[in-house]
Amino acid sequence: MAIHPYVLLSAAVSVDGRLDDAASERLVLSNHQDLDRVDTERAAADAILVGATTLRRDNPRLLVKSAERRAQRAAAGRPEHPLKVTVTASGELKPGLAVWHCGGEKLIFTVDGALPRARRALGALASVVSTGPVLDWPRLLEELGRRGVKRLLVEGGGTVHTQLLAQNLADELHLVVAPLLVGEATAPTFLAPAPYPGGPTARMKLLEARPIGDVVLLRYAPKGRS
Repeated sequence: MAIHPYVLLSAAVSVDGRLDDAASERLVLSNHQDLDRVDTERAAADAILVGATTLRRDNPRLLVKSAERRAQRAAAGRPEHPLKVTVTASGELKPGLAVWHCGGEKLIFTVDGALPRARRALGALASVVSTGPVLDWPRLLEELGRRGVKRLLVEGGGTVHTQLLAQNLADELHLVVAPLLVGEATAPTFLAPAPYPGGPTARMKLLEARPIGDVVLLRYAPKGRS
């Protein structure tokens, strides 16, 4: 029986809970010190997962940036970069996105109806797997466990974070709060309304609260609700 990886959610938000603003250019919420901390988390992970919307909007490369950290991974017999994992219900991902053309293996999870489309578009650039008629997060995590993923870093977006928290599948949450107010109704939010376990009175266990320059890192254990 496959074991689920340890699931760590990572997000930076404004004080009013936004992941970005409504402009076409990405709003950088974090600072250099915290981005280096995130690079450390990437280096510790076996896989990094983002949703398709995040890929389309931000066009990230999902790399370990530090040469020293990449060398440490290689010395330990690991790939320089973690496995890059994407989730898409539509299968609509452009082959020109940066993530497909830089270091590390790539894996796409989709649903039965979108599997042919995703394979036609990206079959030469990434492995494509279906979780069934609908997106099945437990099945997805089991598949990652079978592939040797013990620690999964989830970097967004809001839909992915919402689904994993609502299904009680996140082991740890790193939430960085930046001293910004976006104030735009159409800006993406960190979380959407959902039937979260325990309802609105269930309090997550706080593991750490730490200033990092002008941002604050809050570490929570979502499964430790009381």
